[in-house]
Amino acid sequence: MAEELLEIRKLTAGFVTDKGFVKATDQISLSIKKGETVCLVGESGSGKSVTSLAIMRLIEYAGGMILEGDIHFHGQGLAARRQEDMRKIRGNRIAMIFQDPMSALNPVFTVGEQIAESLRLHQNKNNQEAMKMAIDLLRLVGIPAPEIRAKQYPHEMSGGMCQRVVIAIALACNPELLIADEPTTALDVTVQAQILDLLRRLQEEMGMSILLITHDMGVAAEMADRIAVMYAGAIVEEGAVGEIFEHPAHPYTTGLLQSIPGFEGERGGELFTIRGTIPPIDQLPSGCRFHPRCPQAMDICRNQAPIDFMVAKDHRAACWLFADQSVDSGKGEGAGQS
Repeated sequence: MAEELLEIRKLTAGFVTDKGFVKATDQISLSIKKGETVCLVGESGSGKSVTSLAIMRLIEYAGGMILEGDIHFHGQGLAARRQEDMRKIRGNRIAMIFQDPMSALNPVFTVGEQIAESLRLHQNKNNQEAMKMAIDLLRLVGIPAPEIRAKQYPHEMSGGMCQRVVIAIALACNPELLIADEPTTALDVTVQAQILDLLRRLQEEMGMSILLITHDMGVAAEMADRIAVMYAGAIVEEGAVGEIFEHPAHPYTTGLLQSIPGFEGERGGELFTIRGTIPPIDQLPSGCRFHPRCPQAMDICRNQAPIDFMVAKDHRAACWLFADQSVDSGKGEGAGQS
């Protein structure tokens, strides 16, 4: 059985506002094993990116904070570590691909210099060694003529090329965990497929784990070993990719799957949509946070937050529909607690 690389336990993170502390993630628990790809899926505003920022301890630079919970990497706690210590881990043992490659790159430095920076900082390489390795990394991620491209600035490259540069920066120090936050959102379909193929190949070659954040269930199906479905700051369902797609438990997961064009029935018909919108994080409903949009909502859903129920082996869902048929309901984990 593979060793757990990252374990998040009951993590609550958010932002201080005029209305007080607002939770962007609420008591979430998630683990990632060595060599595993876990996809965190959900609509925009679900708290996926905040989760990634909390893991990296970058949320504090975005005006947020971790209120409670634990983040363990190789058994060592990260939630209370000093930022000085985190700088030795970020970009080195844990790396991140940000959503927008153009804003993630510094426009006044060449792409080669930006890759070489982390090699000098974390690997103690001199300028010549770091630049040679930067060129090798550009070649690794499939950029042609890497010696020439290394001397170019981000504005001289296409969006797909810039995304590959961002991936090269993330992979520079052979990280054990790669967090990819919507790595293909701004790219066209052809380039998207190339980037996903690249991530798969590099994972096999380097043996790293990946936390892939996406709102695209098609991408999750292609990449994931396990899927965690997030809604309004809580993980509402988690399980193996095959189990989630073949036997979705939570009504929200079912809605996401039905929203995929051609997932059920013939293509060309009317697209399915989940009625309503995700609530603002400072205006969450009572009980189950999905109940205003849920076609199967019951009275208990409106009044009491669901706990986690095991609907199958290694498959859990925070939904009252499974209160009487849980494999082992026990006391649950409270992933749906407000």
